Amino acid sequence: MSLVARNALIALFITIALASTVAYAINYLNSARVAELSTIEEQLSIDSLSLETQFDLLGGIDCEAISENPVLSSELNTLAARLSVAEENLGSTDSEVLSLKKQYSLLEIKDYLLMQRIGEKCGAKPLFILYFYSNAGDCDDCARMGDVLTYVRGAYPGLRVYSFDYHLDLAALRTLINLRRVDASLPAVVVNNRKAIYGFKNLEEMQELVPELKKLATSTSYLTN
Repeated sequence: MSLVARNALIALFITIALASTVAYAINYLNSARVAELSTIEEQLSIDSLSLETQFDLLGGIDCEAISENPVLSSELNTLAARLSVAEENLGSTDSEVLSLKKQYSLLEIKDYLLMQRIGEKCGAKPLFILYFYSNAGDCDDCARMGDVLTYVRGAYPGLRVYSFDYHLDLAALRTLINLRRVDASLPAVVVNNRKAIYGFKNLEEMQELVPELKKLATSTSYLTN
């Protein structure tokens, strides 16, 4: 075998070895991501059952206990964090991620309805914001609006912020969108079932649009009267 042929053969073997290594690494990462997502889904299933049980239990709990114990919000925030991890690893259009997002959105709607029931039962006025966004590339300000609302939620622990992907194929979400009369001019924010507010709003604008935040900041109760 000539030197040229031998070098060519060695180069071929190296190329095949590199390609095999890359393919193995990709398969390994994909397997790890699928395993991680499976773990998230399993935990989500457990959390979903736990939340549904809490919904039933809260029906008979006294208003003072509800006021002093802000349940559910921490669980929903945890689920939101898990969903973000899944989206970052697999992409927002992945079928498994979309399934997770649908489950999470249903939990948000359940919590939203629960808070309204508690308000009616206890004569209180819980403060909540419905935030509608898009990951379809048709909303330049959605990421910035999301950052503002994340900050606001952290600054006012009694505030409930529910985030929904406007284009998610979920019947319950479509019903909510129709009831609140939210169109596709995203981002959109609905405060306590009032008329939808469209476009990016900075922190100062949000504080002006939601004057109830001032009362929430000085209140030590989960629900304001």
